Amino acid sequence: MRVDILVSDSGYREKLLRVGPAALSDAELLAVVLRTGAPGKTVHSVAQGLLEVFGGVGGLLHASPKQLAQHKGLGGAARRAELLAILELALRSLGQQLRAGEVFRTPGVVKNYLQLHLGRIPHEVFAVLFLDTQNRLIEMEVMFRGTLTQTSVYPREVVRRAMDHDASAVVFAHNHPSGEVEPSRADEVLTQTLREALALIDVRVLDHVIVSHGAALSMVEQGLV
Repeated sequence: MRVDILVSDSGYREKLLRVGPAALSDAELLAVVLRTGAPGKTVHSVAQGLLEVFGGVGGLLHASPKQLAQHKGLGGAARRAELLAILELALRSLGQQLRAGEVFRTPGVVKNYLQLHLGRIPHEVFAVLFLDTQNRLIEMEVMFRGTLTQTSVYPREVVRRAMDHDASAVVFAHNHPSGEVEPSRADEVLTQTLREALALIDVRVLDHVIVSHGAALSMVEQGLV
């Protein structure tokens, strides 16, 4: 008779406490959260499998309860709920950090934040990050949703929400579910149209970032804003 052994994460917990969390790989950190493996699988293999299926930590952060339930290695509902709670806490912690200080000093910070939030959405969306006079995040709003190929964006609505938030600056963002992040001519025209509209109320456009599940592009870095 076959006996399946659930291999625990105790070694990874000891490593974390001994040398700190930064020394652990993504799979090892996830193994600490999961605690045990699945029948016939070590906890590390379950963690690694999750990261591969969801495309890394960013994809896992955006996994829905239904998507997690389809992964056999996660077992029962309690285990999935615990993982979802931890992931949500991580996202909220990041949001608090962005609101606490001037974190949008470089396009790279913006790209990482937006890729985490928008990179794996299966349909195209257009989001706006509203910033205060110190370039601190006030709010991020997904304002428009479209198909896989296009999104209708209304400058009047962007201006209205900027006024509602008393924003001094904005960063635009949209995703390309196809994985390609090169801006189109339409992206350039839209950015310029919105920039002109917001200039009427003295709101600066700092960047327009295009993201996918595996890449991000800053139009500022490309000299297009």
